[in-house]
Amino acid sequence: MKRSNVAIFVPHKGCPNQCTFCNQNEITGCTSNVTKEDVISAVETSLYSGGYSKESEIAFFGGSFTGIDPEYMEMLLQAAYQYVSQGLFKGIRISTRPDYINQEILDTLKKYGVTSIELGAQSMDDEVLKANKRGHSAQNVVEACELIKQNGFSLGLQMMTGLYKSDEKKDIYTAQQLSLLQPDTMRIYPTIVLKYTELAILCLTGKYYPQSLEEAVNLCAKLLDFFDNMNIKVIRLGLHDSPSLKKEYIAGPYHPAFRELCESKLFVDKFLNEVKNERYTSYVAEVNPSYLSKALGQKKANIECLRDSGYDVRIIQNQQIQDGKFKLTPIE
Repeated sequence: MKRSNVAIFVPHKGCPNQCTFCNQNEITGCTSNVTKEDVISAVETSLYSGGYSKESEIAFFGGSFTGIDPEYMEMLLQAAYQYVSQGLFKGIRISTRPDYINQEILDTLKKYGVTSIELGAQSMDDEVLKANKRGHSAQNVVEACELIKQNGFSLGLQMMTGLYKSDEKKDIYTAQQLSLLQPDTMRIYPTIVLKYTELAILCLTGKYYPQSLEEAVNLCAKLLDFFDNMNIKVIRLGLHDSPSLKKEYIAGPYHPAFRELCESKLFVDKFLNEVKNERYTSYVAEVNPSYLSKALGQKKANIECLRDSGYDVRIIQNQQIQDGKFKLTPIE
């Protein structure tokens, strides 16, 4: 059985400014300072519950980890590293800003068993970065990625769609530019408007219009397919569901099963592309059992969508079909 990483949230620690969209306390549901005892407690709970494997990582998320006070950062890393050094976890994963990476920082991270670094790039358009008060440039992203890879870390990148001053063309450009940096993993987050953010003010005053759910799903389905074709694994698509997030949500394309919506849309898009030059209108589609719900869509929405497009489709399970793929057989 697949085990999850041990996630420890350090909200808004190390961030030099407040981005227009950001309210990490609400996104993570965590408002207090993390202590070394918190780290030990989280790891020990995972160990004793069996919710880990030696391939799991201890992950520090939520803020700019390498921007926090160096002594505080090393204290947290030391608390986690004792478990890595015993071989109980394969390493430590951290998230940070592109402009908070340098050789000295990377040397410290190596010392404490950090194996994966995720950068919140968010956009590769400097106008968008400036408008959202990110405080770094696209070139900072490029330079940080090169340094991380040169030092042997696994590289993860995060991007956002639908940011203030962005559009679909700019979001696709961002995905293309990030793919050139050859990350091992990607996270894609549609922009959500939360209370107590500058974006909330921009939204409520009519200066910012968030993506609709349909717009975000259509775009993120394309991005998911793009990264898959580039052999880059998308490990997160959409924000994690949480009570605190729902409480502070104002607007934007939030859905608790956002990734499944995108994968369902991708099935329809690929189906229509495959049959567009065929004379048949009835098909049997064979899919892996794990892909069945996504192929059908929520409440069989894909069947209805394809019927509206002029196709009668019956979807059946076949264990031999690769997950995420399908085999079509026309019906005379």
